[in-house]
Amino acid sequence: MSLQLPLSGKVALVTGSSRGIGAAVAQRLAADGATVIVNYVSNVSAAQAVVDAINAGGVGSAVAMKADVSSIADARALIDQTVRQLGALDILVLNAGLMKTKALKELDEKNYEEHFDVNVKAPLFTIQAAEPHLKPGSRVIFFSSTTAHMSSVTPNYVVYTATKGAIEQFTRILAKDLGTRGVTVNCVAPGPVDTELFRAGKSPETIATFENLHPAKRLGEPDDIAPVVAFLAREDSRWVNGQTILVNGGLSV
Repeated sequence: MSLQLPLSGKVALVTGSSRGIGAAVAQRLAADGATVIVNYVSNVSAAQAVVDAINAGGVGSAVAMKADVSSIADARALIDQTVRQLGALDILVLNAGLMKTKALKELDEKNYEEHFDVNVKAPLFTIQAAEPHLKPGSRVIFFSSTTAHMSSVTPNYVVYTATKGAIEQFTRILAKDLGTRGVTVNCVAPGPVDTELFRAGKSPETIATFENLHPAKRLGEPDDIAPVVAFLAREDSRWVNGQTILVNGGLSV
């Protein structure tokens, strides 16, 4: 007799999941039996590659949906399309993010607004659109960053870390709000992870510095993060609510 997978029959939406951590999360949730929406903004070929890999695996399934969730209209349309096409929304992973770090003297309004649009406005209004569809037992998982917990980060992270502080406060407040209906809200805060987003604009020397900060002397990998998200998506995590879990290999110890 075959065992039922932990997310069989569940519908999961992962924003920003055409590459990096989001792609790894989408693939892990599908491996646990979920039907996954792979959300992308512009790179349809990357999103379709994730979908094809999931569907070829024979466990779970996936479809790609285009939406720029920093647009409130797009975020609402994405939720509507998910529920209309798949009939439910059980797991919402708010992974889409932006990191273009600048020090205080280099900051401009565009950089500030881009960060808050993608990292704060997008997840907030996506969950607002999703909230009416979340049944008891549903899961919401935000993404923060270990940088929001470290005073030793360089000054060019001033805006990025502020956006992640907002996310962690969303997690605490919405855990109490939605928890009255049996919906848990948690947050994952990775350290440096070897993705295109992290490497952008960094020299090999800078990358090596980050590697040496870890006890294991390496960067994290997307597959180091995805299992933690998968646990929070399961029924087994029902008594974990309002928490930010640092997943950084001991960087912040």
